[in-house]
Amino acid sequence: MNSGNSTTKTLKTRTVLPFTIITFAITWGIASLFLFFYEPVEAIFGEIGYTNPLYILAVYAPAISAVILVWFHHGFSGLIKYLRRLTLWRMPFLWWLFLIFGVPFLFYLAAFIQGTYGEAFPFSPWETSFSALLIMLLLGPVEEFGWRGFMLPLMQRRFSPLSASLIIGIIWGVWHFPTFIIGGTPHSEWIFVEFFIGAVALSVIMTAMFNVTKGSILMLALLHFQLNNPIWPDAQRWVTILFALAALVVIYIYRESMLRGSDAVVDVLLPDKKDATDP
Repeated sequence: MNSGNSTTKTLKTRTVLPFTIITFAITWGIASLFLFFYEPVEAIFGEIGYTNPLYILAVYAPAISAVILVWFHHGFSGLIKYLRRLTLWRMPFLWWLFLIFGVPFLFYLAAFIQGTYGEAFPFSPWETSFSALLIMLLLGPVEEFGWRGFMLPLMQRRFSPLSASLIIGIIWGVWHFPTFIIGGTPHSEWIFVEFFIGAVALSVIMTAMFNVTKGSILMLALLHFQLNNPIWPDAQRWVTILFALAALVVIYIYRESMLRGSDAVVDVLLPDKKDATDP
C-alpha cells in the first residue's frame, strides 16, 4: 500500500476520529434541535428542507470538519493544496461513461423494474427543474470534501481500499439516520435499511473512482450530484439492488487494487511531487 508524503506527515490516520466526532456533533446536534424543539426552530429558520440554513449546515458538516482539521494541521497553504484536488478532472473513459450515462441508466432501469417509470420526470413545467438541479449541486456533493476528500485517504493508509470503503460506507449511512426520523426531510419517506445498504455499495464505487482519478474531489462531487439528481425517477429498492451489483462488478474489475491498495491515494493534500515517507 502506498504511504503518505511529507505534506501529510502531521495529518495522521488517527485524525479520522476527530473528523468523525466533529461531523456527527454538527449534524446530529442540529437534528436534535429539530427532534426536540421543532416548532421554535421552524419558526426561526423555516420548514426543514433544502432552503433551511440549519439543514444546509448539517449537510455541510463533513466538509466543515475536513476544512477545520486541514487548516489546524497545515494552515492556509495546506488548505490550498487540499482544495487543489478540485482541479483533478482526468478519468478513464469508461468511468466518464458511467458518470454521464451509467448512473441515469441504472435509475431508469430500476424504475422500469419497479413500475415507477411513468413518474420519470416530476417537474412541470420543465423549467422548474433548474432550481432543483442547482440546489442538489450545492448540497450533497459538498459532503465529498469530507468523506472521500479527507477521510478516505487517511483510512487507506491503514486499510485496503475495499475495507476502507465498507467502514466509511457504514459511517456514512449511520450519519444520515436522523433524516429518517425527522418529519419533512426527503429521507423520511425512504426505508433506512435499503438506504444503508445502498450507501455501503456506493462507497465502494466512489473509492474506486477516487483512486483511479488520483484523488479527485471534483469527480466524486459530480458523481454524488448524479446520484442525487432530482430528475431521475424514484425506485429506491431496485436502485439499491442495481448499485450493489455495480459495486460487485467494480470490486471484480479492480480486485487487485481494491484488495491490496496498490493504487490507493493516501494524501489528503495534493502533493507537489511523489516522495514516499512514513505516514
